[in-house]
Amino acid sequence: MATILVIDDERMVCDLLRAVLSRYGHEVITAFDGQNGLVLFEQHRPRFTLLDLRMPGMDGIEVLTRIRALDPKASVIVLTGTGSADLENQARQMGVTDFLSKGLSLEVLVGTMERVMQQPVKSPPPPSQSAVAPKASSPSQDAGSILVVVDEPQIRELLRKFLSARDYQVREAADGQQALALVDQKSPDIIVLDVNMPGINGIEVLKRLRAKNYAGGVIFLTSSQDEMLLQEGLELGSVDVLGKPVDLERLELTIQLGCILSTP
Repeated sequence: MATILVIDDERMVCDLLRAVLSRYGHEVITAFDGQNGLVLFEQHRPRFTLLDLRMPGMDGIEVLTRIRALDPKASVIVLTGTGSADLENQARQMGVTDFLSKGLSLEVLVGTMERVMQQPVKSPPPPSQSAVAPKASSPSQDAGSILVVVDEPQIRELLRKFLSARDYQVREAADGQQALALVDQKSPDIIVLDVNMPGINGIEVLKRLRAKNYAGGVIFLTSSQDEMLLQEGLELGSVDVLGKPVDLERLELTIQLGCILSTP
């Protein structure tokens, strides 16, 4: 088992990496800013650090500089986004272990981290050498089917990986129209539905589903603080309305509740 530190201002990314890597038996510590990340680095001296370059306040380069002052040989994998070429060049000159794009698949990310951990320190291999995020057990017969309807590709990918790792059958839709078509093909137990989408928004999608007698659970995701909009979602029979960024642990609990409520 290795101690892994994730420093990223996106809570969903931290939560997802913790959930997936913990299934390999690793201890995963997360920080949502550079200052707290450095405190945790000094306290735990992790086997390696996964570091976002672009963060408000103290950016990844400053964090990396201070990590190098504490431990010149520390293994650091830099997680990069778009438009960060200058920062990447600075990080490369400071001898980072690897670079990974935020747009890559979770399988590649996990596979790279496993290789880094296996190189300098001899340790038992994980239960499965597959690059696919592992499951703790064989698929549960009680796992439900979930339709994730979010127009942001990266969030859809994160939610699909997180829920699939928990044995749910997951399908994706990028907009309301596609979601309605997929429900017509096969009705899911739960729909995780973004409220604010171009074209048909989440509220309208749920209205049309209710008109078609869809009886499954619906969980709304929203960054809006519009009380009337949120109340309308609850009046349409949604299981819950969750804010963005999504708390994945709360989402999982809400899905479990929704599956219970939607069971005849």
